[in-house]
Amino acid sequence: MSAQTQDKLMLDTEDGTAPQPDCGQLFMGFFVLGLTGFGGVLPMARHMLVDKRRWLTGDQFTELLGLCQFLPGGNIINLSVALGMEFRGLRGALSAILGLILAPTICVVLLGLVYARYQNEPLVEHLFAGMAAGAAGLLLSTGIKMLAPLRGKWLQLALVAAGVIAIAGFRIPMLPVMLVLAPVSIFICARSKF
Repeated sequence: MSAQTQDKLMLDTEDGTAPQPDCGQLFMGFFVLGLTGFGGVLPMARHMLVDKRRWLTGDQFTELLGLCQFLPGGNIINLSVALGMEFRGLRGALSAILGLILAPTICVVLLGLVYARYQNEPLVEHLFAGMAAGAAGLLLSTGIKMLAPLRGKWLQLALVAAGVIAIAGFRIPMLPVMLVLAPVSIFICARSKF
């Protein structure tokens, strides 16, 4: 058995996740995420947290993201703070959020200076249109992966469909949709446990 395989087996816990990360690992994990996640960090966050580092299971990620989407603010920022708090308390939350925002802040300031000078160039306009399409595709793929834990749960899938139709189809703002669907989904999940 190779050393890498032995290390991997030693990291595994009973639920298939790796041991809890320390503050340095939280910082570096979210730093890389912030540095590489232009236009759509959420798909990369799921890959990093569930598939690559195995800090969370797919179900844990979906549950935590659901909570973070219900809170005000950016989903990925809420996710970094919640995950950091869960693993290492206040120090972990600060490590995760600083890791997440440091590289993008520097990049945005530098790109803002360049964009201010070249914003009317057709090449720049096409570049931003292409990046928007790529980000939409990443979000769609993450949404599909997040549906996997709901396979065979028809009531929960109906709630997902109702939310998509309300927001995308009827253009109802997200807050009223969440205020209606969140209690309904909690009731359904509570009833299904009995």
